[in-house]
Amino acid sequence: MSVQVSFPGGKKVDARIGGFVIRSDQSERFGGEASAPEPFDLFLSSIACCAGIYALNFCQSRELSTQGMTMVMDCERDEAKKLVTRMTLRLRLPEGFPERYRGGIVRAMELCTVKRNIKEAPEFTVDLV
Repeated sequence: MSVQVSFPGGKKVDARIGGFVIRSDQSERFGGEASAPEPFDLFLSSIACCAGIYALNFCQSRELSTQGMTMVMDCERDEAKKLVTRMTLRLRLPEGFPERYRGGIVRAMELCTVKRNIKEAPEFTVDLV
């Protein structure tokens, strides 16, 4: 797997993965144009989307309705360290969601690959070529 990064100008940084280009920019406060999410926002979004796809797959595999299902991820930060210290996923279940599946959907969301990669962090190296 490879991610190709390009620098189209200003504070913009684009990542190409597969056939997709993911654009990022910095806020105006940090010298960007705020034309796209900041990289850290994309990181947070990837966690929420990953947990969301596991919840969606859980429901779809059991032919459960997802109408009205929503999720919010709240983040608590240590401002001194500029790091997120807690992420809380709040899944609003569809009306009439069967009680017997409540634990199962939570367990499914716990399987999120992005979260697992954070918990078992990869080694990072930087090579100059």
